[in-house]
Amino acid sequence: MAKVLDKALDWLQDRTGLVQPFLHMMLHPVPGKSTWAYVFGTAIMSSFIVQLLTGVALSTMYVPSGGEAWESVKWITEKVPFGAWLRAMHYFGASSMILFVGAHAIRTYLFGSFKFPRELNWISGVFLLFLTVAIGFTGQILRWDQTAVWTVAVGAEQALRAPFIGKTLVRVFLSGDNVNASSLSHFFALHVFIFPAILIGLIAFHVWLVLHHGISEPPTPGKPVNPETYRDEYKELLKKEGEPFWPNAAWRDALFSTIVVLGICACALHFGPPAIENPPDPSLINAEPKPDWYLTWYFALLALVPAPIEDWFILLFPVILVVGMLLPPFISNTGERSARRRPWAVAIVVVIVGSIGALWQEGINEYWTPKFEAKPVPEQIVGTASGPIFDGAKVFNDRGCLYCHMISGHGGKRGPDLTDVGERLTHDQLTIRIVNGGVNMPAYAGNITPKELADVTKFLESRKPHAPLLKSYNAGSK
Repeated sequence: MAKVLDKALDWLQDRTGLVQPFLHMMLHPVPGKSTWAYVFGTAIMSSFIVQLLTGVALSTMYVPSGGEAWESVKWITEKVPFGAWLRAMHYFGASSMILFVGAHAIRTYLFGSFKFPRELNWISGVFLLFLTVAIGFTGQILRWDQTAVWTVAVGAEQALRAPFIGKTLVRVFLSGDNVNASSLSHFFALHVFIFPAILIGLIAFHVWLVLHHGISEPPTPGKPVNPETYRDEYKELLKKEGEPFWPNAAWRDALFSTIVVLGICACALHFGPPAIENPPDPSLINAEPKPDWYLTWYFALLALVPAPIEDWFILLFPVILVVGMLLPPFISNTGERSARRRPWAVAIVVVIVGSIGALWQEGINEYWTPKFEAKPVPEQIVGTASGPIFDGAKVFNDRGCLYCHMISGHGGKRGPDLTDVGERLTHDQLTIRIVNGGVNMPAYAGNITPKELADVTKFLESRKPHAPLLKSYNAGSK
């Protein structure tokens, strides 16, 4: 059997010339003290393979047409055998890939592996990170439901704010001036062909750089990187304690990747695919264009930015983010690699991860989003079943005021809580605010009758939960 295998390998090497490079890749020496912290790169590759397999399967059934895309996704989910599982595998495979790209970037930064001579390893990895997120974002759009269409519209509105080139960016982004069927074809091509092709090329380049420079050794405190001596020191390290990647180090990668794939399968079976919202309908505005979990933090950040600087933030933050990610090898490619000697590196990671976590939690709560499913303020809270106050409560409900304002636990959180507004604002102040609107509140002048205005003002005036306590206190003082 061994002789047959050797002959087969000799034949392949003679005909293709690929056997020796493959063996060189599998047997290349790695530092003997490599640990489990180095398995994230292979986990990314395993997740990407899941994406390729499930993506190809889904693309054979998906119809990239504005009129049929939503129906095809619904058909795949509900009618195709294993269709829901395939969609779930594709979704959680994307989540796994993004998660491990982030973990790999953190490990690389804390280990100082971006320093000489591996600057290009870091730079190519940064582009892989952003490209992976872009692929996930375009995949969400391909569901082509109400949320996806409004997500595209919101993205186009942000691009339109760019000075001088805003309209051009929108036309490129949407394949036209507005969201249309061509927009879907555009995102389908990006998601299925263009981005994956670039990603495969970047991965190949990144792997080549890893093989060319070797896997970075675990950092040692007090042993800085000196470009004049590092290569000789690394060669000497491999001579002393180096070991072949296969099988000495590869078993950890193989085991961890197996766990990752099994975890993707388990999540797909337990949680199922992402929900499909209603089909796109431009006449409906009660959509919540919320991205998938990996961009929820950015969604929250945009929602929390003060209105006066919102335009500048939308334009500058992505630039600052990209430049900030690319800077480390240019400003610190020598010196200490150990995180014990680089407290600022640890602090930066803690601050960034903590901020993203906090913003992600805010994005999950999304109190700034109108609560379209809010139920009317109940009669026991209104306090009466007839009269102007009762009629005003009905206006408050029917006009959608409760989508953004909460009264005694009922309604949304986008606007101020009006539970005690009667104690804070006078009749005239309430009337002026309703008629003229506010920062994020529309003006109702011309959209509300005099009687409705009088009734809703009366209702809001009656929101004085502390009035009985104050009256009782004043009576007791006398």
